[in-house]
Amino acid sequence: MQLEFFPSRTLTFYLARLFAVRIIAVLVMLVLVLMMLDLLSKSGDILAMPGNGQAQLVTYASLRIPQLVQSFLPYSVLLATILTLITLNQNSEVIAMKAAGLSAHQVLAPLLVTALAFSAVSFVFNERVVTRATATLKAWESADYGPIPEESGVRANVYLTDGISVLTAASMTGSGSNIRMRDVTWYQRSEGGMILNQVRAASATYAAPGWRLENAEQFDVGTAQTAQKSTLVVGRELTPDKIEMDTVDPETQPFWELSQSIEAYEAVGRRTAELRAKWWHKLSGPLSAFLMPLLGAIAAFGLARSGQLFLRAIIGMALGFAYFVIDNAALSMGNFGGYPPFLAAWGPFLLFLLVGETVLIRTEE
Repeated sequence: MQLEFFPSRTLTFYLARLFAVRIIAVLVMLVLVLMMLDLLSKSGDILAMPGNGQAQLVTYASLRIPQLVQSFLPYSVLLATILTLITLNQNSEVIAMKAAGLSAHQVLAPLLVTALAFSAVSFVFNERVVTRATATLKAWESADYGPIPEESGVRANVYLTDGISVLTAASMTGSGSNIRMRDVTWYQRSEGGMILNQVRAASATYAAPGWRLENAEQFDVGTAQTAQKSTLVVGRELTPDKIEMDTVDPETQPFWELSQSIEAYEAVGRRTAELRAKWWHKLSGPLSAFLMPLLGAIAAFGLARSGQLFLRAIIGMALGFAYFVIDNAALSMGNFGGYPPFLAAWGPFLLFLLVGETVLIRTEE
């Protein structure tokens, strides 16, 4: 029985290089195809803004590509695993390795280490590049693909609560008493949750207390009457500090900044289950790439001439895609409070780690 985890140095580098090249090739192919489809659906909205042209389309692509890389790297690793192992099987290289005394885990070890390296790079890329690109893209979309305000801290699609009433804004810039909101809607609600008044305004500024709406249009639901208000102050309980707490977006905050936001929420007794689940998923998400060689490993073994190679590849892909489905479902349950945050983020990973190991050991070891 061999106790070495890796095969020979030459074979390890050969398999790792083969796998890495296929991961990059599949990722580039997926990103290019999906980027073209996305541009087809978004180009009309981007070019509808006066002054926008090819440069803005390139800008959109540069902001969208990091998001696509983040989303589809695990898929690329899964497909690259299937392609690599099928090729090795058809060329009888897997048979030769097993005949030399290598176990199934030793055959997969270079692939697992390569996938782990991609997971580490993915984590750094997500927290340093994707978060910034997402924040910029959301701010740009909230400005209808027009000029983005120069103020720092641009946030899009803001949803705030003042007791039972709601204040929404397409975008928000600045901080503290210098906060400015654009495309604002105020919903005054009754104790039963019914909307009493709806107020729309182009902008809102801090009135200390409350938020001053200029040239607002007020609609009274009870009388169905519309009235114009030159100035109207709403949301008197909404302070800048509370707004800063209410506008935490896990997709635009790096891992370390999100930790501070969660601590601030906990310090004032706010619910943090959703943020904590997203925080854990920032770790488990990139690690899903490490899991893919194990789930696709069934395609490596079995005789290529037995007629079951295609079936094995299908089973490997089914296991991989089942992981993504269950992972998204568990994260959604965590957001709604159905699962504890740790279980929502790590449950699918640990479950399919056991499934992959069980399938590999039962069939090959």
